[in-house]
Amino acid sequence: MNNEQTLKTVITRLILEIAPEADIESLDPNEDFREELDLDSIDFMNLLEAVNLETGVTISESDYDQVNTLQSMIEYIESKK
Repeated sequence: MNNEQTLKTVITRLILEIAPEADIESLDPNEDFREELDLDSIDFMNLLEAVNLETGVTISESDYDQVNTLQSMIEYIESKK
């Protein structure tokens, strides 16, 4: 499993922990997952905290718009490691 696939697995697992009702299978990796999965701002903040704990990458508030899709979050984390 490559790093991108590993990160995708980690992030989708974290999303499901925060929003167990989320339909991850239908998630387009290039669409805004907050809208697609109906994540509110608290869910999003919980996801960012979980991502930080899992990957060691802190996503600053000024970068939130850079991590609004699954693919962009993967790329952001890879760029910060």
